[in-house]
Amino acid sequence: MTKPFSPALSERRPTIALLVAVSAVNPLALNIYLPSMPTLVGIFETTAGMVQLTLSLYLAAVAVAQIGIGPLSDRHGRRPVLLWGLAIFILGSTVCTLADTIETMLVGRVLQAAGGCAGIVLGRAIVRDLFDRSQAASMIGYVTMGLAVAPMIGPALGGALDENFGWRTSSYLMVVLGIVVFVWAWFELHETNHNRTPAGGGLRGLAQSYAVLARSSLFMSYAMTSAFTSAVFFSFLGGAPFIAAELLHMTPSTYGLYFMLVAGGYIIGNWTSGRFSARIGIGRMINGGNAVLSVAVLAIAAAFWMGHLHPLSLFGPMFVVGLGNGMSLPNAIAGAVSVRPDLAGAASGFTGSMQIGAGAITSALVGWLLSGVLWPGTIWPLVLVMAVCCCIAVGSGVVARLLEPSDC
Repeated sequence: MTKPFSPALSERRPTIALLVAVSAVNPLALNIYLPSMPTLVGIFETTAGMVQLTLSLYLAAVAVAQIGIGPLSDRHGRRPVLLWGLAIFILGSTVCTLADTIETMLVGRVLQAAGGCAGIVLGRAIVRDLFDRSQAASMIGYVTMGLAVAPMIGPALGGALDENFGWRTSSYLMVVLGIVVFVWAWFELHETNHNRTPAGGGLRGLAQSYAVLARSSLFMSYAMTSAFTSAVFFSFLGGAPFIAAELLHMTPSTYGLYFMLVAGGYIIGNWTSGRFSARIGIGRMINGGNAVLSVAVLAIAAAFWMGHLHPLSLFGPMFVVGLGNGMSLPNAIAGAVSVRPDLAGAASGFTGSMQIGAGAITSALVGWLLSGVLWPGTIWPLVLVMAVCCCIAVGSGVVARLLEPSDC
């Protein structure tokens, strides 16, 4: 098991602030453009569907890039891969500032996504390099607590910049932030992966790394827990705008204010993980978080079943969903990257891809069901998908605990 660095090397550890910063550039870039999407239709003289690709292609690029970034860092080190990723992020943001067609904008967004997600993957892997499993869960909790601020403030920041200075200002900001984080990482981040896998192998080596992980029932249990715990939230993202507008008659600004409750619950949940995971154990934290998640989904169903059509009937329980996610996710991720510490980068990338993939599928499924396929005009398609995701997350968490009985 990887141990914490000795005191003699403690000055070489990156700060939590740096790990938050490198992890936050990707979700901030994802969310900061959301308020500008309607504007881009007219600016680029294109369709809403083409502009929507700035979001969907971004998520697809994140899911695909994570698959390669993790194993590359296992072979070549965290520092060079992270710095190259940040450089690509800066390049992509620069392309966005210069875009005069939607096609150029899409290229910039894909580069942003592929480069920026290196911070998310390697932030987790670096934590695992430095700390043992229980400590890693606590540290990942603190990192993701800070990371949660980015998607919370991104839309508000992007909307304010667009309204006052034009939509390109968001891209300028991403260039500046990318450069700042790159310089920060250049000077502060020393190599943390001192147990690298043999170089070479190409695609065959990549496939071998993932095959080793896929054959591990313990890893897959942790990864499935992470994916479907996240999918509960992504299901909400896919259905909440419709529910808020059609059933609760909320304005976009009101929706944005209530959405902060979800982010607030996630921050508190991650603080709980950071504070108690090392003491309580990651298995208990995962199952406790999943239990909280299940209670929240039941509360949403009960409130609407009884006819309480109020924003708090949805967003109150979603605060609790955020709390459960914050308790479960850092511990599930820490468990996944600890099964094979020598493949921590690959495990982080694999887990991240599963999270994004499950989230993309469930959010699209909810939107499709709400369009009239099943129970049109009601909240029940959203509740159904969230409940199924909860059941899978709970089951996976229980299996992980059974497969590793020494975890307490």
